[in-house]
Amino acid sequence: MKLIRLKFIPVTVLAVAIGLSACKTKKVLQKAPDPPDPPKAVLPIKEDKPVNNDVVANSSSTEAVAPVAKPDYHFANLQFEFNSAILKTSSYPMLDKVALEMKKDASVKFKLNGYASAEGTPEHNMELSEQRASAVKVYLLNAGVSDTQMSSKGFGEGNPMKPNTTEDNRALNRRVEIKKN
Repeated sequence: MKLIRLKFIPVTVLAVAIGLSACKTKKVLQKAPDPPDPPKAVLPIKEDKPVNNDVVANSSSTEAVAPVAKPDYHFANLQFEFNSAILKTSSYPMLDKVALEMKKDASVKFKLNGYASAEGTPEHNMELSEQRASAVKVYLLNAGVSDTQMSSKGFGEGNPMKPNTTEDNRALNRRVEIKKN
């Protein structure tokens, strides 16, 4: 019995020591402070004088009024693959630019005109051109452009940019044009 007690005591002490070392208390981590907000530029507007963005009226003033960039409504045509109304990923940067320019003045209206090349039946080309114009409209709506600013219409194979005699010309005719009303 003495022999069992001599072996049992060290084993018990070892088990307690291992158990206690595994139960260490967890340290509380401090939350990192939030980064400061970037400074906001606030330009004072004087109500007694009209603001002229081209010329600063009082040259002795140290305040400068930043000119407002005029919207650029000259957009490139958006090209599509043969028999497809799915937007190319290469079109996204141009569509983002279009959305940015459209949002500068919500009162300006735009037409999204879809076209197809002369391959296929006229009925199919009409449907395809409408789908292309609709795909561009959906992208612009998702980018924050108001629905009231845009109208979309398909023209089928009508009004080609180039004669449909070569593949390069047909590729140019598969497009959506964005025109200011």
